[in-house]
Amino acid sequence: MHSTANAQLSPPMPQPDWRALFGWRRVRTVVIICTLLTLLLNLTYASLTFRLPMRVFGTGLVVLLAFGLTEQWPRRLPSWLARWALQVAAVGLVVPVTVFLFYKLGTDAGAPEFWKEEKRLFGFMLMSLSGMLVAPWTALTALLRQREAKVEEQAIDFELERSEMARQALDARMRLLSAQAQPHFLFNTLANVQALVEAGSPRAPQLLQSLTSYLRAAVPRLDGSANTLGQELELVRAYLELMQMRMPDRLAFDLHVGSGVHLLRCPPMTLLTLVENAVQHGIDPSEEGGRIDVSAELLGDGRCRLTVTDTGVGLQATGRGLGTGLVALRERLHWAYGGSATLDLSEVEPHGVQVSIEFKIEPK
Repeated sequence: MHSTANAQLSPPMPQPDWRALFGWRRVRTVVIICTLLTLLLNLTYASLTFRLPMRVFGTGLVVLLAFGLTEQWPRRLPSWLARWALQVAAVGLVVPVTVFLFYKLGTDAGAPEFWKEEKRLFGFMLMSLSGMLVAPWTALTALLRQREAKVEEQAIDFELERSEMARQALDARMRLLSAQAQPHFLFNTLANVQALVEAGSPRAPQLLQSLTSYLRAAVPRLDGSANTLGQELELVRAYLELMQMRMPDRLAFDLHVGSGVHLLRCPPMTLLTLVENAVQHGIDPSEEGGRIDVSAELLGDGRCRLTVTDTGVGLQATGRGLGTGLVALRERLHWAYGGSATLDLSEVEPHGVQVSIEFKIEPK
């Protein structure tokens, strides 16, 4: 019973990974080296015999096996012994032992041992020294290539991880900007509703209805999840209707939507960011207000264009450029479309601003 308990507690012996031991690249390298050695060693023979390639390729197979086994076993090594040193030493030591066994077992019955025959002893020494010279250097070269490949793989993994963390940070910043802007906007709108209610204005129910429509479209998108252009346009329309209720004499708008754009995917709050920027920096500062035109259309080269044009105060009046929201949006588009998306800002005559976004349509 005691032995049974010990058997249950002892960890199972690790099994060698045979695919790693006899990988295609390793086998191919051994075949090439053994072929070259066979041709070189054959120059010392009076005639070609089957024993020479059999001994060379057999020794190469044993060297490959020793290299792979010492790569995986033992699992733990003393602190003073490096894994690579064990592998190089192993392939160097198995060569003379394997060649000795080939010569020993290849001696015919009743014939003298090979070390008693000068010609056979010379063949043994030449093959052993050649193998002991080639095998360790081949092993070192393979280990260096493995190390370089591992470092390159780690660098790629690190870059992918860094890119993913940067994308997540950008998503978090976009959600934070949206969360910071929403309370200010909602409080102002609710204050307008309260003022209209207290004044007994008939516009109060309509403004409240517009606010409800906006919240119904906006709240599901505040978590930053992906959405379609159709959902984004619905959110933009609700926002502009609400803004028009707040300043009916100073804001006019229109949406121009091409066919086939509603189901296209786009990062959330993309179009709304452009529209909010036009209202806050173009229409609000203008005494006479202005007009906002929103268009979404498919281009002939497999791309989509989103355009927001306002007739507000323009760039020069406010010193407008790529503000925080547009800069964050440009970075977000870069991560979403891998650099294939563009965001352009230009001035409209006699006054106003046009912002255009073009991106490649993603296959469904």
